[in-house]
Amino acid sequence: MQQDYPHWQQVPTRWKDNDVYGHMNNVVHYSLMDTVINEWLIRAGGLDIHDGDLIGLCVESHCNYHASVGFPDTLAVGLRVGRLGRSSVRYEIGIHTADRQTLVADGHFVHVFVDRAARRPKEITGQLRASLERLLIEPTP
Repeated sequence: MQQDYPHWQQVPTRWKDNDVYGHMNNVVHYSLMDTVINEWLIRAGGLDIHDGDLIGLCVESHCNYHASVGFPDTLAVGLRVGRLGRSSVRYEIGIHTADRQTLVADGHFVHVFVDRAARRPKEITGQLRASLERLLIEPTP
């Protein structure tokens, strides 16, 4: 399980993440995935989200729920790249309990990188591509 994700990030839950039933609301899972992906893109990939010519648009997302958690739990979020194309990337994310023993949720996001102004697909190159390649896993047979 742990070896399946090249990048791990600890994320604390927040009071507002709980719903009226006392567990983390399903929309928060998507937010955690988006946060871990974008932090990686900014810190490791050098993506300039404010002024860069290249931006990533989410064209697909999915989440499977396996276990309940809530505030004040801390979560371990694993990130990998399942597919890296010329202008697109499929991220695969596993949200686990802090000890990484229980899978809380897993899912994926697909970004298509486009020119900020023209909104047309643009090739992923340089530091950004290198950072994504570090997360790329070998396809399973």
